[in-house]
Amino acid sequence: MMQIQNRLAGFYFFYYAIVGTFMPYWSLYLEDQGFSYAEIGYLASVAIITRFFAPFIWGWIADKSGKRMLLVRIATWVEAFIWLIIFIIPNDFQSIALLMLIFSFFQNAILAQFEGVTLFWLGDKRAELYGKVRQWGSIGFIVAVFGIGALLDFIHIQHLPILLLCIALLAFIWSFSIQEPTHAPSAQKKLESIWPILKHPVVSAFFCIELILLFSHAPFYSFYSNYLQLYGFSTTIIGGLWAIGVIAEIIMFACAKFFFGRWGIRTLVSCCLILTAIRWIVVGLFADSFIAQALAQCIHAFSFGLFHLIAMRIIFHYFSQQQQGRAQALYSTMWGIGVALGSILAGQYWQVLGGEIIFIIAGFATLLGLLWVRRLPQHLSVIKKD
Repeated sequence: MMQIQNRLAGFYFFYYAIVGTFMPYWSLYLEDQGFSYAEIGYLASVAIITRFFAPFIWGWIADKSGKRMLLVRIATWVEAFIWLIIFIIPNDFQSIALLMLIFSFFQNAILAQFEGVTLFWLGDKRAELYGKVRQWGSIGFIVAVFGIGALLDFIHIQHLPILLLCIALLAFIWSFSIQEPTHAPSAQKKLESIWPILKHPVVSAFFCIELILLFSHAPFYSFYSNYLQLYGFSTTIIGGLWAIGVIAEIIMFACAKFFFGRWGIRTLVSCCLILTAIRWIVVGLFADSFIAQALAQCIHAFSFGLFHLIAMRIIFHYFSQQQQGRAQALYSTMWGIGVALGSILAGQYWQVLGGEIIFIIAGFATLLGLLWVRRLPQHLSVIKKD
């Protein structure tokens, strides 16, 4: 078990190293290439928009074929190839948009299916071991965001795709160390429908809350680095602030038992929503304060870390093993819809309202999720599937 844990942890490390290189610095790269804030907002949404449909395609293929790791390898190779092509295609809006569309389509095959692979490999010990394995993704993010941020103080941002290419190749190579889970469902001739599960009040409420929560994250994912740069922060400091959030996430993965052992699901989700609202309001009100931004980033432990762990518990509780590929895909899709819509709106109004107002609006929008919290149970163990 320890060997497979290390291999799973290693892939999370490389995958999130790609995310840690792409997410904080891609918008800076686009700005350097001459794109406007509105265009960056659209490109950010394009990079996410395939989550409207791609996760279901990959989830259907995964549940139908049972070949989850094969899909992960194919997608990781294509992801590396994309960063090579960027040096060949014209550097205009249409070309970059097409590139982001392809990149996003294949990237969506990776995490959703690899989450399923991990949960299947961990088996009955998933509640105990998942956080310990998953935290290596957060470590990979931190190493990348710190390392790349410091590196970009010495080399030009135009070299970012080369760095992404190298890390993606490492992820592709590492993927061959992980085999298909031995206890995962194999190929299915007829797929078990997930629609009855989606109609369950708890499941539908949870996905509505996820959509709202991720909608509020859009200005952060798409413009936070540009926002900080506008106030004079260097790429090293920007990378450090991103890393603080992920360090907080790692701490949450390590001590989540404390929260799950004392409070119920409904209480914890409410806490995630309220703290996330406070986070965005602080980001908007204290834009030039490093201390305020650092404290706001610490809330990432709840905005993402704790909420993600709750999501994994709900998905594995309500969906059967034969439905896990599509269930993880749906979770990914809600993420994509929320961030894509939020990125388009933030990009359109960024120069009109200013980043400060956009983040404050995002904070108040988060609180809308509280409308669905009352439909969540306190304890999943006492809830029966339909």
